[in-house]
Amino acid sequence: MYAMLTALAALWGAASGLLVPRAAYRFSVEPEETWRDTCPEGHALTGALGGWLGSARCAACAEAVPVTTATAAGSGAGGHGRRTGEPVGAAEDTAAGPEDADPDPAPDPGDAPGDADAARPGARYAPGVLVPVVTALACAVLAAAVGPRPELAVWLLLAPVGVLLAGIDRRVHRLPDQLTLPAAGAVTALLGVATLLPAHAGNWVSGLLGGAALGGFYFLLFLINPNGMGFGDVKLALSLGVALGWYGWTVLFAGGFAGFLLGALYGFGLMVLKRAGRKTGIPFGPFMITGALLGILLGGLAA
Repeated sequence: MYAMLTALAALWGAASGLLVPRAAYRFSVEPEETWRDTCPEGHALTGALGGWLGSARCAACAEAVPVTTATAAGSGAGGHGRRTGEPVGAAEDTAAGPEDADPDPAPDPGDAPGDADAARPGARYAPGVLVPVVTALACAVLAAAVGPRPELAVWLLLAPVGVLLAGIDRRVHRLPDQLTLPAAGAVTALLGVATLLPAHAGNWVSGLLGGAALGGFYFLLFLINPNGMGFGDVKLALSLGVALGWYGWTVLFAGGFAGFLLGALYGFGLMVLKRAGRKTGIPFGPFMITGALLGILLGGLAA
């Protein structure tokens, strides 16, 4: 039973995760900019729901780039094509005598199986493998920890949204209102439905109080140091607080603390590597979401 549930949850995570990269790409803009409607090469994004649903590969780029590559390949001496971005004389230089030739030349990375994206630069404008894998793993561990309880459906619906928000914040250090506010309303409403069903393992009122508590705490941090805590984090804390509070105050504290701890360790690691200073801003959303995931796993296992 649990094995089948976990497998189905992983399949759901992988399928929904395939749709995340395009949405993350479109949302990853500066606050004053509207979301993207074209790929990096300027081709219009088409697909369901006004282009929001679709793969992370631009069909126009995938068709156009191989033509250029093939043309360049035919211009090299002795049938050895020039790679994209290589100086014009580079191909001719490789046509030296046998004594200058490499007896065991390394294979072209673009010819390796699975490296089609390297051979066709620009065809893919967002990660296409990592995101579905992460989403599938998150859904699988949620199913394994929570089991066949009504709230599992809520967590599985929100998991792709969490991965999407984490990806956007990592790219542009912002959490769009178009996602954080609906997420807060959705988790509140869905858990309200779950509390009406048998075998649930949480408390809806406790979740509401948890959302108010965590959101209020982040709002206080925002007032104290607006440069260190964005208002998008405050809005994200509302939905995370409701989810964590569903399992009680202990889980709320554990999940909230885990987010701060992960963020602090990341920042400390950057300073040790001299890649950031004490005042360098880091995207905090991914750590908040990861901490909340750990808290929900704890709550699901303990329930």
